[in-house]
Amino acid sequence: MTLIQKLKRKLFPPREIIEGYESEELVETIFHKTIAYDPTGDWPLVAGINSVLDFGGGAGLHYKLARKQAPDIRWAVVETPAMVRRARQLATNRLMFFCDIREAADWLGEIELMHSNGAIQYVPEAIETIGTLCATRPAAMTWYRVPISDADARAEVQTSFLSDNGPGALPTSKDKLVRYARSWIPAQAFLAAHQGYRVAERSPDPREHGTQQFRFVRH
Repeated sequence: MTLIQKLKRKLFPPREIIEGYESEELVETIFHKTIAYDPTGDWPLVAGINSVLDFGGGAGLHYKLARKQAPDIRWAVVETPAMVRRARQLATNRLMFFCDIREAADWLGEIELMHSNGAIQYVPEAIETIGTLCATRPAAMTWYRVPISDADARAEVQTSFLSDNGPGALPTSKDKLVRYARSWIPAQAFLAAHQGYRVAERSPDPREHGTQQFRFVRH
């Protein structure tokens, strides 16, 4: 996006608003952008990995990069019901979509990696969801762009541009705003939820101000 386009978007934001991640228009946008997405480069995280549970993985954008490095990798995406219904036509014998964490784990069998990028903060019961993910016993868990609070949990209403959701560019020139609830997760509760795991890495995430990234490994 050019500087002029960014300035225009800031001065004249879209008037139409989409509510939440279950919106059909948002799902369609992410779906079609993912189909058109052709990632390049390496992804060291998945080197030597055979099975991944991708929590909040959209229509499989992370899988498209992973399979270039590991063509035989098995990938289970856990998403909203609306996204799962739309993305299931992209499923293969190595990529599947689920609404339920346990069903995804059952399909994968042994889980070598749980991956989540900017998703847990949009779940109504974040700590309970982390506990469910830990119960599937992946060998390692990686979290990216997690809003961590040093105080109590707090919720906020966040807006983004439709064009910023999903990989690549918006297929049409008409943009809209997307509005959804987001939570800041208390650091102590987030760490304590990972029972049976130890923190291997923790640092600020450079991709989004105020968020952190983590890697946990199973004891």
